[in-house]
Amino acid sequence: MVADYVKPFHYTIPWKSSSVHYGDHKGTQRGLGDDYRGNVSLIDYPDAKRMDVRASMRDPYENIQVKTFKQDNTTPIYAVCDASSSMQFKGKKSKLAIATEIASSVAYSAYEMSDIFSFVAYHDHVIEELTLPLSHQVFNSLEVISELQQYSTKLTGSEGITDLPFYLGTKRSLVFWISDFHMPIETIEKTLNAMSAHQVVPVVLWDEEEYQKLPKFGFGNLIDPETGLSSRFFFRQSLREQFIEAFEKRRAALNALFLKFDYPALFVNGEYKPESFTDYFEENMS
Repeated sequence: MVADYVKPFHYTIPWKSSSVHYGDHKGTQRGLGDDYRGNVSLIDYPDAKRMDVRASMRDPYENIQVKTFKQDNTTPIYAVCDASSSMQFKGKKSKLAIATEIASSVAYSAYEMSDIFSFVAYHDHVIEELTLPLSHQVFNSLEVISELQQYSTKLTGSEGITDLPFYLGTKRSLVFWISDFHMPIETIEKTLNAMSAHQVVPVVLWDEEEYQKLPKFGFGNLIDPETGLSSRFFFRQSLREQFIEAFEKRRAALNALFLKFDYPALFVNGEYKPESFTDYFEENMS
């Protein structure tokens, strides 16, 4: 049974798959598909159903010509999820709950597109019990991903992301990197460089309660996004504005970094909406 929060979306890939397995994406292999590749002799490609009568009649050597098409193929799809301390922040929902919805929807979307799917979760290191190899087994994937929203850890960072490239295959893949990206910019850039063979979709999970709904005046607790440690502050308008400005600068820095790699960021503010993911692909990869 599929949970109600699993809401698939439509995605496309901006390259031709080299897979030999039939799927829904344009490929480089010859076979069933709508992308015309050219004509060959019936001897080279014995498929009489695709015989081109006109081309055969014009052939000076009287060879029977057959139309060939590029086969629609599968693509590896990855959902990579940050499970560090900062991802346990909770507004209306916890970030891990939203990440669970997104990763599950990615898995089911891949299933509907006949693609193979893998899930990888990390904090200080890659979490092996929350990691799955590439497969078509969508219900097993959904079951493992569902454990993410209950995952709890204290004082963990996100250094495990540097090991992610070892968990990705050699074929070009579509990688959904789900995180709040409260990690050093240098770490993000290093990881993007290591994943340059793939197409990355940075899914940035922020919540307005992190920075927009801070107290205007008086004492309040604030959780450090990197360490998970709670600190007590006496808020006033100027301090509140400093926090808001810091988040705005961080957003600009993230956008600039992702665009440097031609990976536009997809910001999710407190709620997963499948239509925003479909729109993202129509705007950036159509």
